Amino acid sequence: MPEKAVKPELYVIGAGPGDPELITIKAYKVLQRTKVILYDNLANKELLDLAPADCELLYVGKHPYGEYTPQERIHELIKEKALEKGLVVRLKGGDPFIFGRGFEEMQYAREHGIEAFFIPGITSMQASGFEDIPLTHRTASEGIWVVTGTKKDGSLSNDLRLAMQSNSTVVIYMGMKKIAEIAATYVSEGMGETPAAIIQHATLSKQKSCRGKVKDLEKMAEENSLTHPAIIIIGEVAGLPKVPLRSH
Repeated sequence: MPEKAVKPELYVIGAGPGDPELITIKAYKVLQRTKVILYDNLANKELLDLAPADCELLYVGKHPYGEYTPQERIHELIKEKALEKGLVVRLKGGDPFIFGRGFEEMQYAREHGIEAFFIPGITSMQASGFEDIPLTHRTASEGIWVVTGTKKDGSLSNDLRLAMQSNSTVVIYMGMKKIAEIAATYVSEGMGETPAAIIQHATLSKQKSCRGKVKDLEKMAEENSLTHPAIIIIGEVAGLPKVPLRSH
């Protein structure tokens, strides 16, 4: 009896902010039948247990400012494994289309005749709710600006100054290395008293956070031993009071 032909497929899946129970049902089902998983360091390793026993697990992580797997090599593995084994999952932390390179990976797959699909994940900024910080609030924020703290050339995004002029919450990804510069930018515009928060390892048992004023961001991070991966939230929503549970 001839072997069943391999159907090469790629699923780019968002693993969410950390808690493995926050992935979608669709992602859960795909993980249960995949042949290969290419995963990064921000994807919870518990999700790998959902895969079949014979699934090949390949770490292709990128530690911030440290060792990493070149994107070109990830592309090569997608092509190689899909053509060899069929269904490949690219498991990426958060949402792969928000400051991730999931779209590039899907483009590459399709250029090489491999069907590619996207399954979104909860992005880390949405985990602000686990610290009782809403991203929008009718009395405090009219919208959301989401910017990268570090562009491809290593500089701080110019969009930050545009975002500061709005009545919206500003969320900064990959900004911990630029935290002093971010604070100085706000201070230079007379906005140093704006409420701010830092959240690290959101949704996990090791989650840490702090709140204060944007002018003190660097001090806040040092005093609370906060580093990457973390998000920075700036705006009035970060200053909203936590309401304690009322006893009856």
